[in-house]
Formats: sequence, C-alpha cells, structure tokens
Amino acid sequence: MNDAGAVVDELAERIRAAAAARTPLEIRGGGTKAFYGNPPAGEPFPTTGLAGAVAYEPSELVVTVRAGTPLAELEALLASRDQMLAFEPPHFGAGATVGGCVAAGLAGPRRASAGFAYGGVRDFVLGAKLLDGRGRTLSFGGTVMKNVAGYDVSRALAGSLGVLGVILEVSLKVLPRPPVETTLVFEFDEATALARACAWGARPLPISATAWHDGCLRLRLSGAPAAVGAARRVLGGEAISTPADASYWRQLREQQLPFFAGATALWRVAVPPTAPPLEFGDATLIEWGGAQRWVRTAAPAERVRERVARLGGHATLFRAQDRSSGAFTPLAPALLAIHRRLKAEFDPAGVLNPGRLYAEF
Repeated sequence: MNDAGAVVDELAERIRAAAAARTPLEIRGGGTKAFYGNPPAGEPFPTTGLAGAVAYEPSELVVTVRAGTPLAELEALLASRDQMLAFEPPHFGAGATVGGCVAAGLAGPRRASAGFAYGGVRDFVLGAKLLDGRGRTLSFGGTVMKNVAGYDVSRALAGSLGVLGVILEVSLKVLPRPPVETTLVFEFDEATALARACAWGARPLPISATAWHDGCLRLRLSGAPAAVGAARRVLGGEAISTPADASYWRQLREQQLPFFAGATALWRVAVPPTAPPLEFGDATLIEWGGAQRWVRTAAPAERVRERVARLGGHATLFRAQDRSSGAFTPLAPALLAIHRRLKAEFDPAGVLNPGRLYAEF
C-alpha cells in the first residue's frame, strides 16, 4: 500500500472513532481560512499529509491533486505549462492547500469577468474523493466535463467548509494563461463606475476583472495582444505598467490593500450588478462588475442583511471579531431542511466541522 493509502486509512479510522464517541473534529489544511465562516470547533484533524499531484494532462486541461497539496505548488505546476486556475483563488497565507481552496469556495478578481465568464470554484470541479462521516471513501464525478455521474455532488463540496466530508483528492479543469494583461484606470464616482462596468461588461471586451474604490475604477484586460490593444483604444483610461498591474490584483485577491486593514467588521455582499450604491458602511470596495461589494461597517448584522435583501442579494460576515450573529445569511426553512438532510446523509454523527456553515449542523 502506498503512503497516501496508509494516510487515508489512518484518517478513516480516526473518523470512525470520533463518530462512535460523538467527538467533533475540526478539519484543517493550512489553516489560512480558519477566520472564514463560523468559528471552528472540535479536535484538530489535519489533512496536510495528503499532498502531491496524482495526474496532470496539460493537453486535456485537467489536473488531479491530493487535498493537502499546497495551493502555491499547484499554481507553480500549472504555470510551468502556461496554464492557471481560472477562478484565481485567494491564499490568505503561505500554507493554503487545494482542499482548503475547494472547501472555502472562494474566488478572486477573475470570478465574474466579462467576455470570458471564467466562473467560480464549483464551475471547475470535475470530480472528487472524500471521506464521509462514517469513514468511507466516496468518489464523485470524473476528469472530463462530459462525465456527469455524481457531478453535482463533487461541485457541492465547493464552499461546504468540510461539513460533508474530508476532501482527499480533487480533479480541476484548468485554462491557458492569457498572453497579455494590462489594467486601465478611470476616475469615477461609485454610481458612474457601476453604470460603466455594467455597460462595458455587456460588450465583447476582454475584461477579466474590475475593482472600484475611493473614486477609482480599475479594469483588467486579458487576452491576445490584438484584442487587448483594441479594447484599450475603445475604452481609453490610463494604463498601468505590468508590474504594478499584477501587484494590485494580487493584493486585492489576498486582501492586502489598505482597505482591508482595521478591526471594523468586513462584509462580503452579493447583489445584482445593477443594484445602486449600498449607502451604508464606513467604506466600500466593489468587484465583479458590481456583483461583489466589500463593506466595512459597525452596523448590526440584522440591519446589514435587511438592506441587502431588499436589493435582491445576501451578505456574509467575512471578517469580524464577533461572529455570534452567524457568518452566513440564515437559510429559508425549505433550504435549511435540504442542508440538514445532506449533512445527515454524509455525516450522520455530526462530527465533521460542526457549525462552520450554520449553527444547526
């Protein structure tokens, strides 16, 4: 038996013992996203012993890796063949793992790009293996987009924060890196920036990211030199040099910009791109053509969520010292019932990351 198999057997035995004793387990990779979601609970259950690429077929645009593989290691492997994870996942620390990337389900600036529609994490999950709450190894999906057997289950792992099982292995669709990228800068107020971003997003322009804050709208263009050049001539604006361009988007992805510093609660708000300015909070940073808005505010959670719901969206308490109000918008009764049934099917003893998504499971 190979080393990975021995590690899986050890993890499975520990899960079975925990289930028998009703002992909660805190599934943890590199721990870089422990701040996200509701506070972790239970005995530490590390997965970093499962690392390394299982298969990589650059010509097929698919890679299969073990969950404990460092995210930076996977990205370096893909970069060596001029490929990338199209959803541009944040690391939030040097210890970030592929399993944590999928379990958190967080995507970076490229998530809602116009013209490309790269998509989020779940859009690129082709298949997965996991240990459920009974210590069983389950496989879902495959390594090609046409393989739909169990596909929705593997996609459901994206953003599940480990409550359904311990991800052992994941197959991801990858994409070629764009040959050229540049950023254009415009001075717009918030309302104008939202209107322009929506209008430009509806046109066939190679926009791969947008970000507005404090009167400044940035547009990243990605693609063939001719396409990027043509878009620059159409859009105008001031172009940023390549090093500064890459540095800005990396800092935005990793929340290292000055906007993200400080102790005031940080909310991640998802609304229709055409929604008007939120008009609450101390500061706002807007991404994804208006669909994702980061808001810093000391307002009560109920007020924030009520305001966002009226606009047709939802709000997540992303970073805060006090998470007693719950990180995620409460589910409607019907949806809560579905989530509970899924949790009961995959983890009947309720020992895997209990409460990370919702207090009810």
